[in-house]
Amino acid sequence: MPLVQHARHEIHFKLVYYGPGLGGKTTNLEFIHGHSKPERRGKLISLAAESERTLFFDLLPIELGEFRGYQVRLHLCTVPGQIAQEHTRRLVLRNVDGIAFVVDSQEARLDDNLQSIVDLYNNLRLQGDDPDKLPLVVQYNKRDLPDVVPVETLRRELRVPKGVQEVEAVAIQGIGVFDTMKSLMR
Repeated sequence: MPLVQHARHEIHFKLVYYGPGLGGKTTNLEFIHGHSKPERRGKLISLAAESERTLFFDLLPIELGEFRGYQVRLHLCTVPGQIAQEHTRRLVLRNVDGIAFVVDSQEARLDDNLQSIVDLYNNLRLQGDDPDKLPLVVQYNKRDLPDVVPVETLRRELRVPKGVQEVEAVAIQGIGVFDTMKSLMR
């Protein structure tokens, strides 16, 4: 549920990009940051290791404008994909309003995607959220690579529920990045 601050006339939405390590979560935020109006976006805060892997999380605040007298603000966050960072992923998921699950479409990453989506559902349940009631968009990233799994196979293997919005993407080129965010906002 979005945070509404009546005294400040603000509505805050927290959208989390979830998925396996090196799947493209941070790349999505970097593209959004680099292609958004400077007056509408805040600073992209990223804690990464030398290997460019997210250590804690990434955060990008975005202002969408006004709705019925209230400023609408997005807080786009990523989670670290590394297995050892489960506690951090659970913390970042607190009070989430929507999730973009970023799939690494490469055949060699299928098990990592499966483990990550199971982890997502388990973490949501542990904090008392019903995964079936939260807005979810599945982004099939890295579709430009030669060894990608067909979307139909990924959908079946990941057990993507019917009716969930799906976007094919090449985040490094920006393909599907804003479509994912817009679908999640709907």
